[in-house]
Amino acid sequence: MRIEKIKAKMLTENIDSLLITDMKNIFYMTGFSGTAGTVFLTANRNIFMTDSRYSEMARGLISDFEIIETRDPISLLTDLSASESIKNIAFEETVDYAFFKRLSDATPGLELLATSNFVLELRQFKDDREIDLIKKACAIADEAFMSALKFIEPGRTEIEVANFIDFKMRDLEASGISFETIVASGKRSSLPHGVATSKMIQFGDPVTIDFGCYYEHYASDMTRTIFVGSVDDKMRTIYETVRKANEALIKEVKAGMTYAEYDKVPRTIIEEANFGQYFTHGIGHGLGLDVHEIPYFNQSMTENHLEAGMVITDEPGIYIPEFGGVRIEDDLLVTENGCEVLTKAPKELIVI
Repeated sequence: MRIEKIKAKMLTENIDSLLITDMKNIFYMTGFSGTAGTVFLTANRNIFMTDSRYSEMARGLISDFEIIETRDPISLLTDLSASESIKNIAFEETVDYAFFKRLSDATPGLELLATSNFVLELRQFKDDREIDLIKKACAIADEAFMSALKFIEPGRTEIEVANFIDFKMRDLEASGISFETIVASGKRSSLPHGVATSKMIQFGDPVTIDFGCYYEHYASDMTRTIFVGSVDDKMRTIYETVRKANEALIKEVKAGMTYAEYDKVPRTIIEEANFGQYFTHGIGHGLGLDVHEIPYFNQSMTENHLEAGMVITDEPGIYIPEFGGVRIEDDLLVTENGCEVLTKAPKELIVI
């Protein structure tokens, strides 16, 4: 089905052949998860090229593709192109100049077309199997967070907390973390992407934890902010504003909503609470084989609409320099009439 959709798109855009080199896109098309592979699609042929390390694995794993063993797939393209009488080759825009130069030299006389998000546009819409895997990745993150609540205490360092969460997710069958776990405590919680440090967590600190994992290639991404020992009135107000923004978006999101509207709902709540200048990033992003993938959201995107089957994040935040910050992030599955929240960890203000 995915091949048919890609080829229909090729036909619509007058693309004779498509070269896929991004390994996430190759996995999406073939199920192959090695480190060396190239897909070449024409109207009549589906070709997968890999070297001798993976050829046996590919033959046992990939269906509906011809498997060609080679360490230099680009050198084969001239012959393949000639045999198919093609006039152009589309390639992914993520390739570097050296790759482009080799491709150009190997295919004289053919038009080379850079594509943008050609496969990613299909990856936006998750099927039932993909949704189940993302749900499992979210469930692992949920459980790791609940375990971390029993581990965090004054005197622990941010790195210790990050390592605890990372290893706990692996214990729960995650194949790895989906990005470097963020643990930012005290005033450092004002850093939206504050990498965990050797700073010790102290009594009275807010602790923002942004983390996720991969389960069978699919990612989760969740943020929670908790408080150690106590929370002052200003930080309590900030927390409740962020939670209100997060939950308001969950109530409003559904297929047909524009990207601008998606961003506006929580942003309006934060602005009306006079914290607008401290919400410094977009409201979220797509989630799937990559922890950050299309769609992305901003106020200018009035022509793009959410569609059922997208998995996206809802992550409002307020970050006040030299004071602290709060972010709450959930993963949402867009449906025709609303959304399903995939991250289940509690969001009420937690003081441990």
